[in-house]
Amino acid sequence: MSDLREPTETRPWGCFYVLDEGPGFKVKRLVVTPNGRLSLQSHKHRAEHWTVVSGEATVTVGECVHTLLRGDAIDIALGERHRLENFGAVDVEVIEVQFGDYLGEDDIVRYEDVFQRS
Repeated sequence: MSDLREPTETRPWGCFYVLDEGPGFKVKRLVVTPNGRLSLQSHKHRAEHWTVVSGEATVTVGECVHTLLRGDAIDIALGERHRLENFGAVDVEVIEVQFGDYLGEDDIVRYEDVFQRS
């Protein structure tokens, strides 16, 4: 388990912590800073379940845009295009549970990215 004082990885939109992992699953805490925006993306090998624990998250899944508050959750099917954004003034924190046969960080297909990552 990662030291919760130091992020597992820092990204342009914030950071994440790996809380637990095992065969076929990984649990992360995502912290999205104000005006932070993850890429519009999908995954070939995993599905995800997001639960908002603080802040107001804007979540796109497919063609639908949702506003999620603390305690709200959403499922993202394998291969579904999705994005997490924070238009608020405070951090958004999300617990992400990944399920799949491969959970590496390189399993990201990006369609749009304000940070010009491929």
